Amino acid sequence: MFDDADPLLARVRALAHGFPGAAEKISHGHPAFFTTKVFAYYGGSVKVDGTYRQHEQSVLVLVEPGERAVLLADERCYVPAYLGAYGWIGLDLTADTDWDEVGELLDASYRRTAGPRRVAVLDARGDGD
Repeated sequence: MFDDADPLLARVRALAHGFPGAAEKISHGHPAFFTTKVFAYYGGSVKVDGTYRQHEQSVLVLVEPGERAVLLADERCYVPAYLGAYGWIGLDLTADTDWDEVGELLDASYRRTAGPRRVAVLDARGDGD
């Protein structure tokens, strides 16, 4: 379901693995980045008229509800199948990708899922907000 040599995946991996305690596993055929909970997935889909449309080169993150509404106004963003109901959004990486923005979204998602000790380590490094 994904190409391990995908250069966009390599960029997401480099960013995601930079967070304290981050690891990677394959979940439902997609790379998933996690600590105790998943904070990002690479690749997603949307159900359109009963069929799934793949967004293979996208990143799925969990953001604050207020930020989610703003992001979904962006044509690059979508509500992913299955996870969208729980607050996740997908960002298509095939257009003009702002990698600083991707890093910020990964940071926000990490902070929502990693737990206070890992977030404290992140803050102590000076990588966070």
